[in-house]
Amino acid sequence: MFASPMVIALLGGAAMTTAFGLYATGVGIRILLFWNSSSSSEAQLSLERKTCLVSSILVHVVGVQLLSFFLFVYTADRLHDFFTGAMCAAGTLNANACGYPALELKLIGFVGSCLWLIIRHVDAEAPDYPLIRIQYGWLCAICVIWCAETFYLFRYFRELDPQIITSCCGTIFSENAEGIAGETAHLSLALIRPGFWSLLAATLAAGVTFLRTRKGDWIFALLGTLMLPVSLAALISYICLYFYELPTHHCPFCLLQREYAYVGYLLYASMFAGGISAMGVGMLRWFKKYGSLKAIVPAVQKRLCMVSITGYAVFALTAGYPMVFSDFRLLE
Repeated sequence: MFASPMVIALLGGAAMTTAFGLYATGVGIRILLFWNSSSSSEAQLSLERKTCLVSSILVHVVGVQLLSFFLFVYTADRLHDFFTGAMCAAGTLNANACGYPALELKLIGFVGSCLWLIIRHVDAEAPDYPLIRIQYGWLCAICVIWCAETFYLFRYFRELDPQIITSCCGTIFSENAEGIAGETAHLSLALIRPGFWSLLAATLAAGVTFLRTRKGDWIFALLGTLMLPVSLAALISYICLYFYELPTHHCPFCLLQREYAYVGYLLYASMFAGGISAMGVGMLRWFKKYGSLKAIVPAVQKRLCMVSITGYAVFALTAGYPMVFSDFRLLE
């Protein structure tokens, strides 16, 4: 196992979040079974005090979990020098069978944790905690992801062997590569390019309309959520080519390196901010039925919509910059 500070930080953070997540899940099960906001019994008061403490600590635990997602990708990229054939995180993650499952679980946990923070924030604004069961039910589901993620993370770093020869990103995202990576990298330019920009325009228009009229939140949420996978597909299939100025280099990880001014972090951060905030807008519309949230939900939806629009706008401007100011051109 690699004993670098980044690996130790990742494993320590994973162990901490999983341990506290399991404890919080135990509290969550008690809430799901015994919570009664109209009761003034000693058991209910004890549960309310414990819930307040656990929820406050969980905010910081979830924050650590969110940061660990980017730290994991950064660590995988930094370790590529130890493996023959690896040029970036794509090759390092492919060094054993646990790399990409760990990344996928971290991504699922990242999205789920962000949505949990939104639910927790809205619930804390109301005096009667109407979403307390939803909040802890969601947490129980996330904790399952955290446990699986920790298992794969430990296995991944334990089984890394610098003696093996791994595949480079050029092979993983080549035209002849099997699986979703190769298929995504070589989507038809005539399809993905107009599709991405048309969906972006529709999403921004729906967002502006929602901000002005407070209507159509579900339309914006649907378009904004769909925009997330489409943006990722567009980034892999053709946007990254303008940064590399190579028509055959489709790797989404090399953008995270210094040679490209770490532009990948800005692209991914803005893309996830746009997509997850749009999911939040759609999720919150189902909570308007609670009387104590009728005035709270629209205000939070407005802020999330603004974050989503800003995120996608930053993504579009960053992606479009080399298309406008570079001499590199792609022909259909």
